[in-house]
Amino acid sequence: MDGVAAKLEAGARIADVGCGHGASTRLLAAAYPNSTVVGMDPHTGSLEAARKEAAEAGLGTNLSFEQGTAQHFTGTYDLVCFFDALHDMGDPAGACRNVVNQLAPGGALLIVEPNAGDRVEDNLNPVGAAYYAFSTLLCTPNSLSQEVGTALGAQAGEARLREVITGAGFSSLRRVAETPFNIVLEARP
Repeated sequence: MDGVAAKLEAGARIADVGCGHGASTRLLAAAYPNSTVVGMDPHTGSLEAARKEAAEAGLGTNLSFEQGTAQHFTGTYDLVCFFDALHDMGDPAGACRNVVNQLAPGGALLIVEPNAGDRVEDNLNPVGAAYYAFSTLLCTPNSLSQEVGTALGAQAGEARLREVITGAGFSSLRRVAETPFNIVLEARP
C-alpha cells in the first residue's frame, strides 16, 4: 500500500475492526511501536481474551481494545483494517460507509478476504469447497443473524466486494496482494 508502511513506522492511528481475540491487533502493535492500535469487536468474551493475550505478550502502551461494531465505531484513523471480517458482517456496506467517515486525510482501508472467484464455477476447487463449507456453517449464518443480514459469506468474489466497497463511498479499490487463500485490497476515499 503506497506510503502506508512509512506512515505506520512514523506513528499513526490504526483500527483493527472485527479483531476477535486480537491476534492481528497484537501483530500490528508489535510491528509498529510508534503507532497506536485499537482492536474493536462487538463480542465481550473475545475482547477479554484479547486483552489477556496482549498483557501476556508484554504489549500495552500502544495497544487497546474497545467494544464496538464496524458500523458504529468512532475516532480518526490513518488505517482501518478488516482482516477476514467484512464478509461476516451483517451490514458490510454500512461498515464501509462508517470507515469513510472515520479516516484521516490520506487514510486507507485494508481488507483481507477469502480468495474467491466471482462465479460458482470459479470456486470448484479444493480451497473453494472448503470455503463454501465454512461459509455455510459459520460466515453466512453469522451475517444473517445481524442487522441487515447481507450474507456476503458465500464466496463473495472481488466483483461483489468492489460493488459493496465503492458503493459505500470509496473512490478507489485495488488488489495489492494475494495468496491461494486470500486477497488483500486497499480502498481509498
